Amino acid sequence: MEDGDLPQMSTTFESGNSAAGLSQEECMNRIVKSLKHPTIKFLRKHMELAGCPVWVKLIMAANCKRKGIAGGYSTGNGIIVCCNHLAYQDEINQVLIHELIHAYDDCRAKNMDWKNCAHHACTEIRANHLSGDCHYKRELLRGFMRMRGHEQLPCLQIFPFRSSCNLPY
Repeated sequence: MEDGDLPQMSTTFESGNSAAGLSQEECMNRIVKSLKHPTIKFLRKHMELAGCPVWVKLIMAANCKRKGIAGGYSTGNGIIVCCNHLAYQDEINQVLIHELIHAYDDCRAKNMDWKNCAHHACTEIRANHLSGDCHYKRELLRGFMRMRGHEQLPCLQIFPFRSSCNLPY
């Protein structure tokens, strides 16, 4: 995917139309801005070097009905960014970094089975850890930080479990 390629727009994901958060137009503009983020550029470059296709429709802006999700990745369908659940550029950057790690794992692990909870949990742990989702500052903003130091273990246990529980299978 070249920097000039625009993400695709979708009206809804999982049917319904929640109206909070960013408009799809603003979300698409911010996704394009995210493509210049150093970590996202790094991930896209290394996906291509590893032989993983980074196709034009890899990233799609959508309004998502289900609460509590910021985005997702699906084999063959790419990355969905839930515009109506996001408000800040940093949130979009974080979603794209997290989901690009899933896309990389999906491409590189030839036997990846998203219906297998162990496979799904493994890629969630990698994505949460490598994307910075469990960074102490993010944990503090979520209200999950202990006063006596930060331990990543609870974050790396809770978020993969939540994501795996959202499996549609």
